Amino acid sequence: MKIDQTLFGTLDGNEVHAYTLTNNKGVSVTCLDYGCVIQKLIMPNREGKGENIVLGFDHIDDYVEHSPYFGAIVGPVAGRIKAGEFELNGKPYHLAKNDGENHIHGGIKGFSHVIWRVELTEGEDEVSVRFLHYASDGEDGYPGNVRMSVTYTLTEEELSLSYEGTSDKDTILNVTNHTYFNLSGDVSRDVLDHTVQIPSDSFLELNEESLPTGHFLQVEGTPFDFRQSRKLKDGALSDHPQTVLVGNGYDHPFFLKDQHKPIILSDEESGRQITVSTDQVGVVLYTSNQLKGNFEIQGVKARPYLGVCLETQGLPDAIHHSDFPSIVVKENELYQAKTTYKFTSLI
Repeated sequence: MKIDQTLFGTLDGNEVHAYTLTNNKGVSVTCLDYGCVIQKLIMPNREGKGENIVLGFDHIDDYVEHSPYFGAIVGPVAGRIKAGEFELNGKPYHLAKNDGENHIHGGIKGFSHVIWRVELTEGEDEVSVRFLHYASDGEDGYPGNVRMSVTYTLTEEELSLSYEGTSDKDTILNVTNHTYFNLSGDVSRDVLDHTVQIPSDSFLELNEESLPTGHFLQVEGTPFDFRQSRKLKDGALSDHPQTVLVGNGYDHPFFLKDQHKPIILSDEESGRQITVSTDQVGVVLYTSNQLKGNFEIQGVKARPYLGVCLETQGLPDAIHHSDFPSIVVKENELYQAKTTYKFTSLI
C-alpha cells in the first residue's frame, strides 16, 4: 500500500496538492488538500476493470468556479441553517446567507473552500491522510477558535473518514463529506438505476426552502421506503409532494435509529456495491436533482442525476429544533464522527 503526492494546481499563489492512496485490490482514492476533496475514487467492476466512481474535476479552477461541493468536507455545519442565524447561550450569531435567505454548508469559505495542512501515514495494512484546519473565532460567523482534523484511511477492504474537532467556546459542529457517487464508472450513465438501502423508518419533511419543518414522516407506503433496496428512479418519477418539492428526486435527511445497520449503494450493471457504516444519526440522500450549469464533469455536460450523495451527519438545522439530537459542542469538548465505505462486488 502506498501514497503518491502530486501538484494539482495553484490557488491565490498557494499550491494545491493531490494525494493518491492505493491498496492491493485495485482501489485508489485521490484527495486534495483543498477542502479535503475526494477528487477520484477508482474501484473495479465485476470484471475487474477499474474506473472512477465519483464526480470531480481535473483542474482546481473548476472546483472554485463550478463545484457543487464535489467530494468536499462541508462544515462547520452541513446543510441549511434557517435565516442564517442562531442563538447559543442567549447570544445571537449571524452567518453568511449563501442560499437565498439561509446559510448552507458552512458559508462562503467554511471547511470546503480552504487549503488544509496534511500529515501522511503509510503502513503495511493501511495508509492515511490527516487533514488539519484552524478556523478562527467569528469566521463565517461561527463562535470559537476551532481546531479540526479529518482523516482518510484506506485499508484492503474499506475507506474510513474520521472527524475530530475542538473549540475554545461553545459552538456548533455537524461535519460531513459531500461526495457524489456514480458506480457506473467514469460517468458512463446516470444513477437512476442505482439501488439504495437505508435502515430508516422516517425522514424529515422539508418546506419550500428545503429546510426541515421539524416533522418526521414515516417511510411506509412512500417512495422514501428504502428499508429494502429500491431504485433511485422511484423518486425521480414519483408525484409525491416531497420528491417534487426538491426537483423530482431526493434531497432529504433520513433518521438512523439503529446505527448498527449499514446503508448499501449498488449498481447491478457494473456489479459495484458500497456498504456505508456510520455513527451519525442521519444521512441526507441527494440525487443531484439541481446539478446543472455550463460545465463538464469528466467530459459529460452537467445535468441532474449524474451522482448520488449519502451525507452522513447530524440532522440539518438542528440548532432550531430542540427535539433533534443536539449539534452543540461545549468549550474544549471533543467532537467526533466516523463513516466507513466498504467496497464489494455483486455476484
